[in-house]
Amino acid sequence: MIHSLLSIYLSLSSVILFSQTIQTENILILRDDYGVPYIYSQTDAEAAYALAWVQCEDNFYDVQESFLAGKGLLSSVSGKEGALLDAFSFIVNAEAVVNEQYENGLSADFKLLIEAYAQGINRYGEMHPEEIRHPALFPLNSKDILKTYILNMTLISNVHFDLGRIFDNNMTAIIGDQIPSGSNGIALSPNKTKDGKTYLLSNSHQPLEGFAAWYEVQINTQEGWHFHGATFAAGVVPVVGTNLNLGWTHTINYNDYDDVYKLEMHPTKKNLYKFDGEWLPLTKRKLKLKVKIAGIPLPVSRTFYESKQGAVIKNKSGYYAIRFPANMVIGAPEQWYRMNKAQNYEEFTAALAMQKIVSLNFIYADREGTIMYLDNGLFPYRDPAYDWSKVLPGNTSKTLWEPNFRPLSDLNLVKNPPSGYVFNMNNSGFDCTGPKDNPDPLLFNPAIGYQLDATARSIRFQELMAKENLMSYEDLKRVKYDSHMSFPMCTRGIQNLDIIRHLDAHQYPEIAAVIERLKEWDGSVLAENRQAAIISLAVQQLTKYMVAEHIIELNKALPEEEYVKALQFAKEHLLKHFGTIDIALGDLQKHVRGDVELPIWGIPEAITQMYTVPYKKGMYRSVLGESFILFATYNEDGLEKIETINCFGSSANEGSPHYTDQMQMFVNKELRQVSMNKDENLKKAKQAYRPD
Repeated sequence: MIHSLLSIYLSLSSVILFSQTIQTENILILRDDYGVPYIYSQTDAEAAYALAWVQCEDNFYDVQESFLAGKGLLSSVSGKEGALLDAFSFIVNAEAVVNEQYENGLSADFKLLIEAYAQGINRYGEMHPEEIRHPALFPLNSKDILKTYILNMTLISNVHFDLGRIFDNNMTAIIGDQIPSGSNGIALSPNKTKDGKTYLLSNSHQPLEGFAAWYEVQINTQEGWHFHGATFAAGVVPVVGTNLNLGWTHTINYNDYDDVYKLEMHPTKKNLYKFDGEWLPLTKRKLKLKVKIAGIPLPVSRTFYESKQGAVIKNKSGYYAIRFPANMVIGAPEQWYRMNKAQNYEEFTAALAMQKIVSLNFIYADREGTIMYLDNGLFPYRDPAYDWSKVLPGNTSKTLWEPNFRPLSDLNLVKNPPSGYVFNMNNSGFDCTGPKDNPDPLLFNPAIGYQLDATARSIRFQELMAKENLMSYEDLKRVKYDSHMSFPMCTRGIQNLDIIRHLDAHQYPEIAAVIERLKEWDGSVLAENRQAAIISLAVQQLTKYMVAEHIIELNKALPEEEYVKALQFAKEHLLKHFGTIDIALGDLQKHVRGDVELPIWGIPEAITQMYTVPYKKGMYRSVLGESFILFATYNEDGLEKIETINCFGSSANEGSPHYTDQMQMFVNKELRQVSMNKDENLKKAKQAYRPD
């Protein structure tokens, strides 16, 4: 009875919310050997409807997860962990900016597209009411989708780091798990390749499962939307990939995208703060949740405040406000849509100039032989008299920047460098190409807050490129699949990790055997390497120490005693579970889904990066890192070749044949060939159908 009523409600709501009618007879969905969807339609809106439909078919659970967080309902189905993300969503307050900008902040054609996407999800929910996780989630509308985008854009712009500091790091582990921990992107121009073609590598490091995992799709419409790439479980458009003329990828950058203010509170009167000599009242906002505990939804409430600077959080040392661009703009999905449809560099840069994507590096390539790197972000005009990397005084308008951001022309953009390549591996944008061609950070206003540090992956990549002259397609693959750490060794979080290789065995006799084993290590993190397991376990332990100590800075130097403890942990762990310290990395860590369990290469900060967590019997399983990989090549006629691989498969449904069917290829470092030719795709299709 409940399901029947819900179906009627959803159906009626669809009529009320959407003025356009989607003609599903104009939509054709093909599935290839690996279940990857290829969407063909007359209009872009129909394609968006179909994209929502196939995402729901393959992973309705995580599609809902995204929107539950966006609507502050995750705690009612996921308990305390969901409550933290719901609280974060409340702090972001995306609803305010969506309501303010919706009418004039999006183009009419994109509104139709995003409405159609919501309609597709609602229709799937109507047809599958037994799969709905929370009835209050439906019906979704376009504003709900935009609120979720703003939440996710806030997460990838690293606001959680400073929120973690304000909350004494209590939220860092949970929210930090929801964002990518690294990525690789490379583009080679024709003057760097042996065949005179342009190459693009998209190699983002995402969570392997959940709503932030990659979803591969191809879209083809009669309105000129032709794209193959990947998005997320609730993504309205692909965000990385290629059309017939150009492509791009993203990596996370660590620029200064938010500012923290210490408020000067009234000494006797509650909730008054000083601003430009006046005492102003904080605006009160009440968060009410129903948190699922032991299967029972229990009401939980908390009061939050806002100042002129933004959301206010009180901790033991006072009241702090946080201000960030991510909750000031709504147009990120439309910008990605315009990039999808761009046919040349000029159209692509016109899309970039929209300045709606809050952060992220861009690595671009096209048929004309153009390559480009952009250290993208929304950067306010900050007063250079202040150190914006530190906590700012909140009692003056001099530190209160307006939502007026620097134009594209002010940003760090490198086009067609003489070296013939651009790249990023979450390192500074001032190391994005050959050493002689890199931009000078002194040419940029320091108040912008650009990241200046390297990563171990970027160091290793530049070492490899220094040995390369003209490169073949296979050369690029070899570099991308490199599985060695550079010496001296570091990670993104640990500056002096190389200490672990130089400990004195005589000084630490209890771990002397482990120290001597590491002296034999050549830096390989291949699955068959027999020293890398020690390093993997030691890094796990060092990470645990950093979390316990609330260390969330990049490139932190750790005391030697912690390396000794880490190796002691590795020794004890290996002896306890494996009876020896001499095991292959692939014996320790596995790539696991369902009943498939495969040895996996990689550790944090290798180019083939992999993060793992405890699994069973002393083993660890992969959870984040190498996931969706795409190679594209272009000649003067356009896109020549696409090869892709996903870490598991196209479906997150355990009963699907595509739940695990790419795993063996993935661990073997093999790729699948992809076509954007409709006739070829029709011939090879294993399934052809229409939504509904």
